[in-house]
Amino acid sequence: MVREQLRVVLSFLFRNLTRLEVVGEENIPAEGGCLLALNHLSRLDAPLIFSILRRTDSTGLVANKYQKYPLFKWVVETAQGIWLDRDNPDFGALRAAVKFLRGGGVIGIAPEGTRSTTQSLMHAKAGVAFLAVKANVPIVPIAVMGTESTMRDLIRLRRSHVRVEFGKPFTLSLPNKQEKDKDALLSQAADEIMCQIAQYLKAPYWGVYAEHPRLKELLAVKSRITDPLHPEGVGPMEHE
Repeated sequence: MVREQLRVVLSFLFRNLTRLEVVGEENIPAEGGCLLALNHLSRLDAPLIFSILRRTDSTGLVANKYQKYPLFKWVVETAQGIWLDRDNPDFGALRAAVKFLRGGGVIGIAPEGTRSTTQSLMHAKAGVAFLAVKANVPIVPIAVMGTESTMRDLIRLRRSHVRVEFGKPFTLSLPNKQEKDKDALLSQAADEIMCQIAQYLKAPYWGVYAEHPRLKELLAVKSRITDPLHPEGVGPMEHE
């Protein structure tokens, strides 16, 4: 009950203190395990996604450094978040997350492992790919824009335009390779997740993935779908 009340309160705050735009909620599976992978711009990102999700069997992986903030700790634990030690291999948290996903739950995670210091995409950690492959669940990429300036705008009595787009689900699988190749494969899989997120972001947010061949491939496909009569058409490359 408290969890749902918290979600309602957060939803009210975000929808009244920002100009919130949510796109693609239908891409979240109605049931079954699912990993939500989002870019990370602000401490507001996790509460924002929690406020949008209607599935009650959802949680998130949250860096345990936030346990020192009483209010944030209460919010995370009320939302049944899983604390993660991002500075060390936290197999306990990963096992708990895999079990939750295999049990049909939804988990949100920021593949970069921390808030971006550049307000654009940074390199992903391999842990997100390990989690997705181990649990064998679909991944929904989530593009978040605008939260990086929300608090600053509120101080100035302005409402930020915050956009959250849920992309099409996809799955990952690793070929059967030698153990020595696993790290490289997981790194490639993590980059795939980031490129899937990036295709729904505006260009200034692409960061280290701006010139990634896979992102260019995804944008080209998206461009053809957006404007099938003009293969070189505008598409997402021309986002303002």
